[in-house]
Amino acid sequence: MSSAELAASVRERLVRDGGRPSRTAVASAVRAASVLAGDEGLLRRVELVESELVGVGPLQPLADDPEVTDILVNGPDQVWVERGGRLELTSVGFADRAAIRRLGQRLAASAGRRLDDAAPWVDVRLPDGTRLHVLLAPIAVEGPVLSLRLPRRNGFTLDELVRGGLLSHAVADLLADLIAWQRSFLVTGGTGSGKTTVLSTLLGLCAPGQRVVLIEDLAELRPAHDHVVRLEARPANAEGAGQVSLQDLVRQALRMRPDRIVVGEVRGAEIVDLLAALNTGHAGGAGTIHSGSAAALPARVEALATAAGLDRAAAHSQLLAGVDVVVHLDRDASGTRRLASLGVLTAAAGGLAAVVDAVQRTRSGSYRAGEGWPVLAGLLDRPCLPAELAR
Repeated sequence: MSSAELAASVRERLVRDGGRPSRTAVASAVRAASVLAGDEGLLRRVELVESELVGVGPLQPLADDPEVTDILVNGPDQVWVERGGRLELTSVGFADRAAIRRLGQRLAASAGRRLDDAAPWVDVRLPDGTRLHVLLAPIAVEGPVLSLRLPRRNGFTLDELVRGGLLSHAVADLLADLIAWQRSFLVTGGTGSGKTTVLSTLLGLCAPGQRVVLIEDLAELRPAHDHVVRLEARPANAEGAGQVSLQDLVRQALRMRPDRIVVGEVRGAEIVDLLAALNTGHAGGAGTIHSGSAAALPARVEALATAAGLDRAAAHSQLLAGVDVVVHLDRDASGTRRLASLGVLTAAAGGLAAVVDAVQRTRSGSYRAGEGWPVLAGLLDRPCLPAELAR
């Protein structure tokens, strides 16, 4: 009997008996379902079945490593992790591609989502907060591809980000003022640059009496704040019903007496909802958006917004009216995340929005004031230029 057949038999037995897939229950079911040669054989088969039934299977040791942020499965013997900003090939593997598919289907089912030939991909948050993405063949040419983004157990503080080299003390002080003065801002950068981490950290600085409403496609933000309401969009079911969009959630948030409205990761038409949220009159709104540079943000917003039906002039005018500061992050060649710049929005020719750097990171890793500093200083009531930025 193969491990897959044994796992199916054990699963049926546990369901029939009403048991949980604990190690003891699995061992008992394995013993009843197969002929074994001694304790060593039992232990090996229990481990194989557990990998099919419990946690994230053979990936569990990687998921338990506090330094691992992402697990990327490209094939049975191609399991990578991101640790300390670097990708590493691990010795963890699967029996075959079918085992990867079964794991993806089981995890998707635990979040109430379907994953099969008719619905060959899924992007969903698991019950423990892990973000799961799976693509099945033939969409994934070489076979199932599975990705897990693991939630950090505890959020970062600004001091921890400084110690980690992401930013300096002076810039951290500016970000703290950004929150204190309730200025609206966008965190921009590429995939894996730390946008969600930085936004969560900054939201944790909000005044204790403020009500922060988070609106996300997949709930990932975890600010260290006592009054947070988390709203998550929902896709349509197999019958095409039951969808709850980000736009629906923005409307609901406006009726929830929010002090700050935050729209999480923006990749497509939801940019319209983000701009709408930042123009509702609620100070201190925020969000994240993919952009190769701070200067490219207006073009990125325009492209997404016009594709969603918003005309060019409206996209730029809403960006100018709704956003005060752009916090841009990037990663260097070694994979180290860093805050690259703080920018401010200004009106350029024809009423189009433009981002001007107020603080720039130099090649040496230090920061200096840029052309937009006077605007940022006014927003944060900073009459004097910090000594670090004057170098």
